[in-house]
Amino acid sequence: MSFKYRRLDKSNAAVLLVDHQSGLCNLVHDSTPDDFKNNVLALAASASYFKLPTILTTSFENGPNGPLVPELKTMFPESPYIARPGNINAWDNEDFVKAVKATGKKQLLIAGVVTEVCVAFPALSAIEEGYEVFVVTDASGTFNKTTRDAAWLRMQAAGVQLMTWFAVACELHRDWRNDIEGLGTLLSNHLPSYRNLITSFNAKR
Repeated sequence: MSFKYRRLDKSNAAVLLVDHQSGLCNLVHDSTPDDFKNNVLALAASASYFKLPTILTTSFENGPNGPLVPELKTMFPESPYIARPGNINAWDNEDFVKAVKATGKKQLLIAGVVTEVCVAFPALSAIEEGYEVFVVTDASGTFNKTTRDAAWLRMQAAGVQLMTWFAVACELHRDWRNDIEGLGTLLSNHLPSYRNLITSFNAKR
């Protein structure tokens, strides 16, 4: 079977941020807390920069999972916010699925906590319903590398594409000439080494 490269298309993509909650984030040990927070905010900033419809959801907020991290609420004050009363798989929540379908987009970028449950379950459900699903690996987290790798393998076997937030931003942007300052600022804000690169570039102009 021949391979077809299906690129992310900013006119056909939506972002689902699933269960980035204060309690659940304490379970993330497959990356450092600082790196994980940076990657989540980098994906969120990318969604904002490319004007992608973004849906926020939480699971059992009033229980031990805790509230959504405040930065995401601040960044997306007008976005759909689905506080699920107990559904573990976000796709089991009717309001969440309605919000996804209301975007009219067929490419879904998903990130969340924890990878093998809060990310994998809706990713697999969306694949089953005919969506193209891209899981943003470094903006998702879980207990350890073993559980993470098992989740990645399960999702890949179903057709989910695994990406990082940096790859997402570059594939959506396509060409530096579309907006050098905008992409440069986005990357510089979340990658110190890229900040050095852009600073050097600006000094020569």
